[in-house]
Amino acid sequence: MIRQFLICCIFASCTLGAAQESPSGATTQSGDPERAAIDAMLTQWHKAAADADFEGYFSLMTERATFIGTDASENWGKDAFMEFSEPYFKRGQAWSFTAIERNIYLHPSGEWGWFDEILDTWMKLCRGSGVVIKVDGKWKISHYVLSMTMPNEEVEGAIALKKERDSVFKASLPPRN
Repeated sequence: MIRQFLICCIFASCTLGAAQESPSGATTQSGDPERAAIDAMLTQWHKAAADADFEGYFSLMTERATFIGTDASENWGKDAFMEFSEPYFKRGQAWSFTAIERNIYLHPSGEWGWFDEILDTWMKLCRGSGVVIKVDGKWKISHYVLSMTMPNEEVEGAIALKKERDSVFKASLPPRN
């Protein structure tokens, strides 16, 4: 899964495309129906969360999907993410993220792609990125990463805020070989 995501990132950095406005207000590459389908699916996915549509939201993720959240500990398989998310959906609104920019890229096979997006959220601007694959002719999210954005001038202050908690988290991890 990580290897697939890294490959996607490499392809994304090498791929150029002309941007145009999409129906969601985000950007996508010019006129390609597959990119338009991915854009619509991602917009629907975010809307399902805002509407607290648990089934609709998770039906747009593959069975082996991964969701990586903003906290260092948030690296969930689909089942764990469903368990974490269920109370938010049950309260009537999970979260509301609106894409204000989106770039979509396709592998030449047409069977998988990757994207990045800037999101307007309750946390202010965030960035989402991920990998999508075609399952039974429909696009689904296989891997999603949500990141908070931060002006470079503010990084030192953020480091001070998270230094202690990051140290505790790092100490809890098993050693890497």
